[in-house]
Amino acid sequence: MTDAPSEPGPSPRRWSRRRPSASPAAAADAATPTGASLAPEQPPRPVGALIQRPFVLGFLVVLGGLLAVGLTSAIADLATIWIYIAFALFAALGLDPLVRRLERRGVGRAWGIVIVYFVFALVMVGVLWLVIPTVVGQVAQFIRDLPSTIAGFQQTDFYLWARDQFGDQVPALLNEIQRFLSDPANLAAIGGGVLQIGVSIGTTISGLIIIIVLSLYFLASLPEVKQAFYRLVPARNRPLTAELTEEITASVGGYLGGMVILAFFNALVTFLLYSVLGLPFPLLLAVVSFCITIIPLVGTVLFWGIGSVVALFTNPLSALVFAAAYLVYMQLEAYVLTPRVMNKTIAVPGSLVVIGALVGGTLMGLLGALVAIPVTASLLLVLKKVWIPRQDAKV
Repeated sequence: MTDAPSEPGPSPRRWSRRRPSASPAAAADAATPTGASLAPEQPPRPVGALIQRPFVLGFLVVLGGLLAVGLTSAIADLATIWIYIAFALFAALGLDPLVRRLERRGVGRAWGIVIVYFVFALVMVGVLWLVIPTVVGQVAQFIRDLPSTIAGFQQTDFYLWARDQFGDQVPALLNEIQRFLSDPANLAAIGGGVLQIGVSIGTTISGLIIIIVLSLYFLASLPEVKQAFYRLVPARNRPLTAELTEEITASVGGYLGGMVILAFFNALVTFLLYSVLGLPFPLLLAVVSFCITIIPLVGTVLFWGIGSVVALFTNPLSALVFAAAYLVYMQLEAYVLTPRVMNKTIAVPGSLVVIGALVGGTLMGLLGALVAIPVTASLLLVLKKVWIPRQDAKV
């Protein structure tokens, strides 16, 4: 049985002679004469070419400088707006835990915001109702009691010694001081004039209204703002970003709540001490204590000096007792109240608290001192959740 003849395959020579057909573009390039070829590609212009054209370089440098100066001036002119926005956002983050607590009890977010702001408005009206009439009454009482105060000063040994040393110039100077302080126009001039005082009061009230309205909008749209922020982050990083954002906003809200609680305790202690010691204006000093001690790190020490000096004008012994008692409360607050209140919301080492408060207060004043500790806690949280895990993964 014979084998079937195999089919002849292509010879290696034929395959080696085959070449791919040229494209039309390549054929056209091949048909183009050497002398009629396209223009050679221009090399990129070196950076040093601008140096060879000094007028163009100078114009660009001056234009860039003017643009930088204009942007800096615009940012400086809008500094008040940035401060309003920062305070409003800070207030919204501070009130958000209260709204969330109402939501967990079955209250809708809109009604929760209404309830929180209604209570907040009642508190503000109560504070203003307490402070403004008291301040006006104190100024009027000071003007009324000024003659008797000066008459009492004239019976002191210091006044008699000064009159014996300098003669009739001392009574004349004292009369001029009394005449000057008894004139309300002069008191207004000390404060910068009636118009300037009115402008300052109007600016403060309008700023508070703007902050309250902005904080209301921020609080109402806070969940939508968070979701929009998450969409700006790549999808693979959104869970971690959401976790960090929620922890940071919760820590800011808890920090503000803790500061309000500590300031309330300061105001309560001030009211009790002033009332027990018989010092004047206990309610006013309690409000002043609340407003000052809400400043972290230095607020309590600052009010300790203010309260002691005010008490000193009434009774030196009562002032000494107040200073000692309030100093004891400061130690109690530092080692007992503050750890119990703050450790549940925000945990920052003491050295970083001091450094952050100093840096924030130096750069941005009161606003910087308020936001320094939450910003420091946020940076520590980012380091703990993002930076350190990435460094641990590098083997």
